[in-house]
Formats: sequence, C-alpha cells, structure tokens
Amino acid sequence: MQANLPLAGLRILVVDDDEDSRFYITTVLEADGASVQAVPSAASAREILPNFQPDALICDIAMPEEDGYTFIRKVRSLKVNQGGRVPAIALTAYTDSEDRICALEAGFQNHVAKPVDPSELVAIIANLVKLNQFVLSKSHGFL
Repeated sequence: MQANLPLAGLRILVVDDDEDSRFYITTVLEADGASVQAVPSAASAREILPNFQPDALICDIAMPEEDGYTFIRKVRSLKVNQGGRVPAIALTAYTDSEDRICALEAGFQNHVAKPVDPSELVAIIANLVKLNQFVLSKSHGFL
C-alpha cells in the first residue's frame, strides 16, 4: 500500500445487496489504498461494525429486509466505540432532492448517486474522513 494514495490506511465498510456493485466499489477503493470489508446486508454490517471500526461507511439505500435508512438509524443509536459516529455515505439510485433529504435526516453525511464516478467517490470519502478527524480532534473526545 502506497502512502500517496488518497485512501491509504483507511478502513471502509461497504453495504450493498448487489454483488456487482460491491465488487466495483471494493475494487475502486482498494485501488486507492483502502482496506475494504464489503457485505450484502445491513444485518451483516452490524455484525462486523464494532470489530472492524471503519473510518467510513458506504451504504446502498434499497436493500431487501432492511433498507439503508433503517440501517443508518440503528448505527447512529450505537455508542461511539461501537461505530455509532462513523462517517457514512448513502450511495444510491434514488437521486431526487427528497431522497437526498431523507438520507441526510436518517444520519448519512453525504448522498451520492449511482452510478458514481470513481474519482468523485474517492474524493468524497477522503474529505469526509478528514472532516470527521478534525471534528473529533476539536471535541476532545466528547462526541
């Protein structure tokens, strides 16, 4: 892994029920230095979240059994050390302004439309993680 890659050293959790989407996103993120865990469901993601401790989370909205909105609300109810404050991006085919508002209100920090340009996704993740690290450093651990 090269230190000059934009996502070098970051752990990213990808949640998407579509195998092709998971493979594509994983390939893009790993090529830019990230360590990626990709899972097909919200239930799988909740199982590994506390131990994996990702620096960022990317989640599809339209998934069977439990959608991304419900999933992120459950994540936000967790304690910080369980992943409750992980920066999260909704990566979805639902692209109108109402969908964006729903994603942000549910607890995502960003809403990105599918299909996504790989360089745009990498830039969004890198900036979101940097912002989160800045906020945490300024809060002295009170978040």
